[in-house]
Amino acid sequence: MRQILKVASVVSMALWITACGAEKEQAQGQQTAPAMEVGIIPVKTVRQELTTILPGRSKAYLEAEVRPQVSGIILKRSFNEGGYVKQGQSLYQIDPATYKATVQSAEADVAKTKASLASAAATYHRYQKLLKTDFVSKEDFDTAEAAYKQANAAVLVAEAALNTAKINLDYTKVRAPISGRIGKSSVTPGALVTANQTTALATIQQLDPIKVDIVQSSTQLLQLKARLKAGTLKANDNAAVKLVLEDGSEYNHEGTLKFSEVSVDEATGSVTMRAEFPNPEGLLLPGMYVRAVLNSGIDPEAILVPQKAISRDAKGQAVAMVVNPQSQVEARIVTTAEVIGNQWRITSGLKAGDKLIVEGLQKIRPGAPVTAKEISNQQ
Repeated sequence: MRQILKVASVVSMALWITACGAEKEQAQGQQTAPAMEVGIIPVKTVRQELTTILPGRSKAYLEAEVRPQVSGIILKRSFNEGGYVKQGQSLYQIDPATYKATVQSAEADVAKTKASLASAAATYHRYQKLLKTDFVSKEDFDTAEAAYKQANAAVLVAEAALNTAKINLDYTKVRAPISGRIGKSSVTPGALVTANQTTALATIQQLDPIKVDIVQSSTQLLQLKARLKAGTLKANDNAAVKLVLEDGSEYNHEGTLKFSEVSVDEATGSVTMRAEFPNPEGLLLPGMYVRAVLNSGIDPEAILVPQKAISRDAKGQAVAMVVNPQSQVEARIVTTAEVIGNQWRITSGLKAGDKLIVEGLQKIRPGAPVTAKEISNQQ
């Protein structure tokens, strides 16, 4: 029994010595292992124009509903639905028969009142001369003068009625109030229409240029104003606006921001801005959903880093790996803003002069010694 215990003690001592030797060799191996080479880029600051992408809807530049101004039966329609019409072009013809008769009657009234005026004027002027010789009384002269003035007024009334009759006759041709694309017609020949009815006969829309209403939350607006006031952003005088269409393609023409609403919509908490775009090809139609790219300001000292250099930790925080002055890997928690091209704009966590690791990230860990090699490709 004593011999067995002695043998066991010798075996245990041998195993302990072997383990210590292995740990010592491993530690020596780590101390003598060469530092990992990583690719780095020096962090720099640049002047960068910033953009904001906001949702929007296109609207016709001008829109007019066509309604009749006199009542009657539609005799014909003079346009193609969906086609282009010019301002003043006749669209519908209302039966003009009764309106022509009214004009003729008004013309007769004008002729009648002018004849009465001529008779009253002759009497008035004759009595005016006789009054000086006392051949007529002052009372007869006053009567003649009153009759002359009444006849003159009657002519004016008759001429006004004639003018109204002619206007109503002209209104039997329902004309286009603006130039543009006309939609479908709500009536056909033979339909009865009434003056100033609530139902429009058709709608005309001017689509070149076209308007786009852009919506921005009041929170975004306040943040932008705060950054401008703090000096972290500078105002950009460039009012150009770009559009991204529903299919993801970029619209060929740049627009101009025209105005911003002066109040916040209580229901949505947003502010509406309006931009104007040329639309010569007619690609933009009213009601289209678009995304507007606006210039929101200039960051005079923006830090842009490749997206591949930024990872996320278990908490979802953005992390960048840098080489510190001791040539060791250091993890930095950074704050990212928007993506510009294939780069993140960093608002905190990095400064100019930092050595940002962009290659070899899979083979390093915080605290590990590394050899930094600057690379030119930052994409």
